[in-house]
Amino acid sequence: MIGRLNHVAIAVPDIEQAAKVYRDTLGAEVSAVVAQPDHGVSTVFITLPNTKIELLEPHGEDSPIAKFLERNGDGGIHHICYEVDDIIASRDRLTGEGARVLGSGEPKIGAHGKPVLFLHPKDFCGTLVELEEA
Repeated sequence: MIGRLNHVAIAVPDIEQAAKVYRDTLGAEVSAVVAQPDHGVSTVFITLPNTKIELLEPHGEDSPIAKFLERNGDGGIHHICYEVDDIIASRDRLTGEGARVLGSGEPKIGAHGKPVLFLHPKDFCGTLVELEEA
């Protein structure tokens, strides 16, 4: 059901500083900062040959990333994102097997302009999983 790894998301307290580390220290291709107010984050994408790294900084006080950073002050891996061919069919299969979808259960449009869902970390070995329709 799952396809390729789309990205690994890392929560950071300072997105500009984190982007500088990837760009200047590691020599990576780094996108501009993009505010995603509907998701309560600002994002930067680092392009790698086989996947992407997404840096997440809180955008507003209700940001889920702000809560994550309260518990993990230096930041850290927040979630992993897998591609799926059909997000609705994937959701229905997973919920039929007992997995929990966070939020309303309806896909939202993610940072890449494609439908996404998040799956409860307790159902996936302690890891928050994002599914993105390919």
